[in-house]
Amino acid sequence: MKAFKQNLLIAVIPLILLSACSKDLAKLNNDPKSPTTISYSALFTQGQNELVDLLTNADYNFNPVNFFEQYWQETTYLNESQYDIFYRGIPDLDWNVLYLNVLSNLVQADSLAKKQVTDASQLANVHAQIDIMEVTAFYYLLTTYGNVPYTDAFEIVKQAFPKYDDAMTVYKDLLKRISGDIAALNDGAEGVGPADQLIYAGDIDAWKKFASSLELRMGITIADVTNDDNLAKTTVEAAAPNVFTSNDDNAYYVYLSAPPYVNPIYNFFILQARQKDFVACTTFINQLQSNNDPRLPLFFATATNSSGANLGYIGVPPGQAGGYSGHSAPIPLIYTPAFRGVLIDYPETQFYLAEAAERGYNVGGTAESFYKKGVEASILEWGGTQAEADAYYAQPSVNYATASASWKEKIGTQAWIAFYNRAWDAWVDSRRLGAPAFPKPDKAVSDFPQRFTYPVTETNVNQDNYQAAASAIGGDKVTTKLFFVQN
Repeated sequence: MKAFKQNLLIAVIPLILLSACSKDLAKLNNDPKSPTTISYSALFTQGQNELVDLLTNADYNFNPVNFFEQYWQETTYLNESQYDIFYRGIPDLDWNVLYLNVLSNLVQADSLAKKQVTDASQLANVHAQIDIMEVTAFYYLLTTYGNVPYTDAFEIVKQAFPKYDDAMTVYKDLLKRISGDIAALNDGAEGVGPADQLIYAGDIDAWKKFASSLELRMGITIADVTNDDNLAKTTVEAAAPNVFTSNDDNAYYVYLSAPPYVNPIYNFFILQARQKDFVACTTFINQLQSNNDPRLPLFFATATNSSGANLGYIGVPPGQAGGYSGHSAPIPLIYTPAFRGVLIDYPETQFYLAEAAERGYNVGGTAESFYKKGVEASILEWGGTQAEADAYYAQPSVNYATASASWKEKIGTQAWIAFYNRAWDAWVDSRRLGAPAFPKPDKAVSDFPQRFTYPVTETNVNQDNYQAAASAIGGDKVTTKLFFVQN
């Protein structure tokens, strides 16, 4: 948190100094090319962009979860695929992104909106939209680290060394916030408008569905928490009637074809020339091939040898080195400048509802019907046809009624496939469901990572609160299971 406090103070000090100056001095220091004020909408847009960038990014400095979920395998630098998150300081980097780049921008946007938005109805919508993004960011903090600073997180003046709040206590508060945000959204008034141009262009009805789908996700995430089963049930049942109804509702972050809002995978693969650092992992390739999955060519290119001959689909085992040549790589679509990022989509809501039905929740359908819709929607979302979806589902190994696995394994495996290119969300699901089960990588430095450890800066600067938090969750280790994992 030291870096967080320093950066936030750096951002605030100029504003304090400006207000302290006389009018004449202010005029002397005026640079007509550099604004002295900023709009809440710019901060909202930046916070939103930083969050989606983190979730979408393929950069192994920030995103090791593609390797946890064994979608991809590194060709040269094997640390992350061997579960080493410390070599590049990933826990520190992502902590700073979520607190500094995402939440700090959103918190300041909310504060400025109260001064800049004069219409009460619009302000209510603006606050709800900003808060929905804050809830989303805290969801990822909690499911990545466990207990985190929450009540003290932005009280820089009052509390220089923030305490860590109990994760489940924070989670319950977030559920109250998202429920209140949904109720507050009014489609008869404006909201953040163009500041949301890359997702819903300010459409309030779309935001209601998005928030309800997020509420569904948050409810199902805690479904196995023994003492809070009723909270999960009531949350899911409240959200279910209002979630996405087709792929048309998906919360896509539509990147632009030119900076600054370009697909971060394009930035890493092409602009930073790291494309050849990644190929398909055998775990994922084998799963797709075993069931003749029509998404295989929509996810990966066939391998070729040095002469250009087609070798078919070939991956590299997890944790092992393997050259770019001779192995399947991600198709160019996902590293085009304008390819989408995703916050939440229709297929995942269907898998959540299938799970809810299996748990006996009243969600208006059967596990089989929701599961089938999720499978089909994922294939269509990636560009497959209905005929391909029908043929795929007709296989006994895929069909819900005939697949020989527990419901957690069936739903978990198909959700994992559907979450391709969205490994953060896949990681939440695979931890809480215990499915799919991943083979241990070659030379793995630990068992399957259950969390990121706390930042080194916290261990040095906020030591007392860090130690209390580490003790409360059962130890600051990558294998410590978090509050929502009971398997």
